[in-house]
Amino acid sequence: MNRVYNHLLTSCLVIFSSLFYCIAIQADESKSLPRAQSIKTLNAPFNEFPELTQAIQMSHMFEDSKTFVDSQLLKSPEAISAAYAAAVTKKDFSLKKFVQQHFKAPGANDSNFHSDVKHGVENHINTLWDVLLRSPADADANNSLLALPNPYIVPGGRFREIYYWDSYFTMLGLRQAQRIDIIENMVANFAFLINTYGFIPNGNRSYYLSRSQPPFFSLMVELLAAEKGNAVLLQYLPQLQKEYDFWMDGEKTLKPGDAHRRVVRLKSGEILNRYWDDSNQPRLESYREDVELVAALKSEDKDTYRHIRAAAESGWDFSSRWFKDGKNLSTVHTTDIIPVDLNALLYHLESTLALAYIKAENVQQAKYYQNRAQQRQNDLIQLTWNKKSGFFYDYDFVNQQLCEIKSLAAMYPLFFKLASDTQAKKMAKHIKQDFLKPGGVVTTLGNTGQQWDSPNGWAPLQWITVQGLRNYQHTELASTIKQRWIKLNSDVFQRTGKLLEKYNVLDMKLEGGGGEYPVQDGFGWTNGVLLQFLKEDTTNKTPKK
Repeated sequence: MNRVYNHLLTSCLVIFSSLFYCIAIQADESKSLPRAQSIKTLNAPFNEFPELTQAIQMSHMFEDSKTFVDSQLLKSPEAISAAYAAAVTKKDFSLKKFVQQHFKAPGANDSNFHSDVKHGVENHINTLWDVLLRSPADADANNSLLALPNPYIVPGGRFREIYYWDSYFTMLGLRQAQRIDIIENMVANFAFLINTYGFIPNGNRSYYLSRSQPPFFSLMVELLAAEKGNAVLLQYLPQLQKEYDFWMDGEKTLKPGDAHRRVVRLKSGEILNRYWDDSNQPRLESYREDVELVAALKSEDKDTYRHIRAAAESGWDFSSRWFKDGKNLSTVHTTDIIPVDLNALLYHLESTLALAYIKAENVQQAKYYQNRAQQRQNDLIQLTWNKKSGFFYDYDFVNQQLCEIKSLAAMYPLFFKLASDTQAKKMAKHIKQDFLKPGGVVTTLGNTGQQWDSPNGWAPLQWITVQGLRNYQHTELASTIKQRWIKLNSDVFQRTGKLLEKYNVLDMKLEGGGGEYPVQDGFGWTNGVLLQFLKEDTTNKTPKK
């Protein structure tokens, strides 16, 4: 009897949460978006029929919630809204038939592509560039895809649009393949997004306009400048500045102990950053999953949806890094955390701005950003380094304590050369003893069932770790990680003809798992990092970043 009661209670909570979404989403999102963007901009075209969207996403009609919001509308949003209002009250109404009549689901994914393994993995990657290449995206009121002026590379699988931080690691491979033209187009696209929306969204979909992703734009500009010259720094200085302004929005009015959007001022006065999302509602692309999760939690935390969304902005969705108990998604508290990786990335952005202003002969601004970068380095090291354990941890600024979850985010200070030699030596010891596995390095040490935890390894973190170790002359360990990752990728390719989004680095016979969707293949950043590794000199010379 109790099981029946609990089931009914959960169902009621799901329904209530869905109804609340319809009422609250417009007021919540329209008042908090950058540049006062309206809900129409944010969720277009799905804002026109929230009840229909809600009904479809909760119906389990699509195995993946993202499928529906990636669909093409066959009529205008207004016409579909009117048709639904007229049809839903009829006794013979069929939601499935209505969807078939008014929407066209996205076509087959790139997972249908297979190359002959006999030609080798490098040939496979170079063939995939054109498979994953997309033409410029035009504005379309009947689609969630945001316009982009130039061709771009998508990750693959269910990811049919450009993604922010993925693209930097994809560019590593494009550089090795001498596809500099694509890199130029992609950097120009990101500059276009900054100019249009004031920041780079998670991806070029309207439902991503409430959040960004780890700020790798300055690294992209740096990479392109290494190929085309320092004029690139001047060319993209306005966008670098706008990117920085987005992440630092609100800092000037913060009092000690306060936070606003992505900026935190600690009680002791230091200014650092966190991940955030301007919406506190279920993600449209994971609507059912979010509603069911929060309903089952029976949580009184009004910011649970925002914590979930902020974890999506981090790119680590999801990981024990964001859990209070280090085990369960139900304890997610992302916006309470000052992440090591985010602040190391913003150090690089500040340093790049300083260099760009030097090129622009603006000494005052150059000095300003040099000082900000130095201050961030000092604050980040002071705040996140644990002398006792010899490890960099994220920091919970609400509870004023380190988060005791070891993750590869701790390698970002080494990647950007922020750590001392002593700190790097201790980090290398942890990597060798705890994180090094048969297939590379594992993301965290705990197996929670989430995809950004053990036993999974991810291409971007292999690169960050390897390059971080190289920066401090731990070249033997770096080479070991690199070779194990190459072997794992190559072995899976020989068995399946695919390169995957993530890998099981503990048991090389198994695929990576966890997360809200099946393992994806394609795959942009895997291709990029693997080709970078394959093309490097065997002498372990430090490549250009």
